[in-house]
Amino acid sequence: MGAVKAIIPAAGLGTRLRPLTFTRPKPVLRVANEPIIRHAIKTLQDAGIEEIGVVVSDMTRDEIQHALRNIKSPAITLINQHEQLGLGHAVLVAREWVGDSDFCVYLGDNLFEFGAQPFIQHFTKDHPDALIALVEVADPTAFGVARMDGERIVQLVEKPKVPPSNLAVAGIYCFTPRIFDILAVLKPSERGEYEITDAIQALIESGAQVTGQKVQGWWKDTGRPVDLLDANRLLLERVVPEIKGEVINSRISGRVSIPASARVVNSKIVGPVLIGENVVIEDAYIGPFTSIGRDTSIRQAEVEHSVIDAETIIENLDTRLQDCLIGVRAQVRGGRKVPRTHKLTVSDASIIELA
Repeated sequence: MGAVKAIIPAAGLGTRLRPLTFTRPKPVLRVANEPIIRHAIKTLQDAGIEEIGVVVSDMTRDEIQHALRNIKSPAITLINQHEQLGLGHAVLVAREWVGDSDFCVYLGDNLFEFGAQPFIQHFTKDHPDALIALVEVADPTAFGVARMDGERIVQLVEKPKVPPSNLAVAGIYCFTPRIFDILAVLKPSERGEYEITDAIQALIESGAQVTGQKVQGWWKDTGRPVDLLDANRLLLERVVPEIKGEVINSRISGRVSIPASARVVNSKIVGPVLIGENVVIEDAYIGPFTSIGRDTSIRQAEVEHSVIDAETIIENLDTRLQDCLIGVRAQVRGGRKVPRTHKLTVSDASIIELA
């Protein structure tokens, strides 16, 4: 068995994250100051993957390419999916690139506390025809759900009204090339897409060995705004305290990272907080679980539990911003008296005036 390759599907538009995804595809949205897809690349690199194929659409290709610039290792190849016909189709278009290699499919909007390594290790050791990551969930009716016999998956059911278990399919799949023969003849589902769960079920029915492995630690699918905030929180738990920037008449407590190019004046910051390059914070309060993108300025404002992207301006607010997602080059400016709190999801280049 040769080296395992990896596929990251990144052709979708992320409609559940609008308005943020009106201007950018979901995989380039940032959590903990990095595009989601770069977290995925690092996860796969840490698992020993040296070749990654990123499946892109005509609409997402340029943004994905920009987000992945300067990555020298692992080797990354962009694979075109001109029509978005489901996850099974996204895998099938990578067939030529995969060749005879074993491979894993990593849904790039998923985050795992312990990454992909436990699954890839298990797959390379036991070498089943497929290994699927499974996670225990409270409501399995919204997922593909596995019926198990020991470690073997004997049935996969998509969004069942009566789930056979509480084990939902998470965002890592490991396959031998045998799956391609099934995908090549797979019929589309009622919604017109080629479902990976249908392909895995067909693999099971063909007599293949399909095993499930439970996710240890936390798992996060960043499909909705609330999930992005939660993913940001989980990743900021790992912040290493480092204060290199200029800090004047300010109080810094907890795990806070301030790069040398940032400036904090007359402010209070309570970690975990991650501050990007060339950020200016003046007369402000930055509360826990906040990430602030590069070239952003926050003046006379309070922000906590929020994701603030690059080149943003937040100033002159009489109330605290909390649970906010604020996009690139957005502006939030205060005015007259306002309600006590605001919860905002602000798209790129927006201007919000709180009057």
